[in-house]
Amino acid sequence: MTDIHEFEGKSLSNTNSVLGEGPTYDPDTNTVWWFNILGKELHELNLSTEEKKVHTLPMMASVLARIDAGRQLLATEQGLFIRDVKTGELTFHADLESDNHENRSNDGRTHPSGALWIGTMSKRAEMQAGAIYHVAGGKVTKIFSGISIPNSICFSPDGTIGYFTDTRLSRLMRVMVDPQTGLPTGEPIVLVDTMDEQGGIDGSVVDADGYIWNARWGAGVVDRYSPDGLRIARYKVPAAQPSCPAFIGPNADRLAVTTAWEGLDEDTRAAQPQAGSLFELGVTVKGIFDPAYLL
Repeated sequence: MTDIHEFEGKSLSNTNSVLGEGPTYDPDTNTVWWFNILGKELHELNLSTEEKKVHTLPMMASVLARIDAGRQLLATEQGLFIRDVKTGELTFHADLESDNHENRSNDGRTHPSGALWIGTMSKRAEMQAGAIYHVAGGKVTKIFSGISIPNSICFSPDGTIGYFTDTRLSRLMRVMVDPQTGLPTGEPIVLVDTMDEQGGIDGSVVDADGYIWNARWGAGVVDRYSPDGLRIARYKVPAAQPSCPAFIGPNADRLAVTTAWEGLDEDTRAAQPQAGSLFELGVTVKGIFDPAYLL
C-alpha cells in the first residue's frame, strides 16, 4: 500500500522554467544549482541569503557536477565543459556525440568513484536516438544505447548499483556497477515497471538508506521506492511535470524538485501557475550529496 501525501512544501524559486532540470546542491556554499534546459540558463540559489542568480549559457545544458570550490563540470549539447564558478567561463573538457547535432545532453549524475554517467537524447525526442555514457577523467565510454529519453541516473550509496530509465518506457532499470570505476559489471534488469500508469519515470536520487526518490513526469508527484522496487510513498507536487529531485541543506535532509511547463497548453498552464518553479517537498529525508567529478 502506497502512502499518499498532499503537498506541504513551498516554492524555493518562482522563476517559471520551460524545462527545469538537473538540480544539485553544493554544501560548501549552501547553494542549489539547476537548469532551464530549453531556455539555455543555469540557475543559482543561495539558501543562506536567498540570493537568486540566472546565468545565460551559450548552449543547452542539463547537468552540473562539482569539481572543487572554483570549478564545475557542465554537460551540454556541445559536449562536456569545465565552468569557472566566479567568471562563468567555459573550457572544453570532453566530446559527447559531436558528430550528431540533432542530440543534446539530458539526465546524469556522478558516481561515488568520481565518474559521471550522462545521457543523450534527440532534441525532437525521436525514438531510441539517445544513449548513456560513462565519463572518467575525460574518457567517454558508451555503456547503454537505443534510449529515447534517458533519466533516473543515480547510484546506491556504496556505488555497487546503478539505476536509469527510458522515460518513454517508464521502467526503472537496475544494474550492478564496479564501485571503484563506476562501470557496469552486468546486464540491466527491470526493477520497477510503470508503463501502464499515468506519466513517466523521470529524474531520481537515492537516499542514505538506498531508497529511490523519483520525480514522475506528467503525474505531478515524487515517488519513493524501496531498494527492492516497492513503491512505499507518493508526494504530490503543485505542477504536473516534476523532472528531478535533489537533496539540499547542510544536512542533506531536505528535498527539492525541479518542474517544467514545456508542452502545456494555455488552459493547463493557467491551472498550474507555478509550473516551472523549483519546489521544496516539505519532508525530512536522509539524503546524501552528489560526489564531485574527478578530473
